[in-house]
Amino acid sequence: MAVDFSELLDAFEFVSSVGSGENTAYLCKETGKIYWHSDWADDVEELPDVEDSEKYIPIPEKRELDLGKPLVLKFARHHLPDDCDKVREIFSRAGAYARFKDLLEHRHAIDRWYAFEQKATEDALRTWCEDNDIEVSG
Repeated sequence: MAVDFSELLDAFEFVSSVGSGENTAYLCKETGKIYWHSDWADDVEELPDVEDSEKYIPIPEKRELDLGKPLVLKFARHHLPDDCDKVREIFSRAGAYARFKDLLEHRHAIDRWYAFEQKATEDALRTWCEDNDIEVSG
């Protein structure tokens, strides 16, 4: 059963949107249905027995696919080579993404960053699907 890629991408963004483990999502390999859970919401449907790893696989979050700091540094190397050291310094402290986005705005590179991040996310998620024998549509 193929899973709709846009639904998978939505689940990935949901899982990656807050602190680690607060939002989770699981894909049923047999049906392609995605089950969502949030520690912040009581009205989300009950999860099935997702411990059955033959049937369910957790949707990864961005750090699991190296889409956090490593992706930022890759972007800086290719698109802001004169600012690489500054970006490394930004990411050595808390609150890095806000300061990074300020730098991107100042360099008129925010749109390039969003396009780069989106493509990298889609590529990494498709690779994750291939690695886990998950067929996708879309």
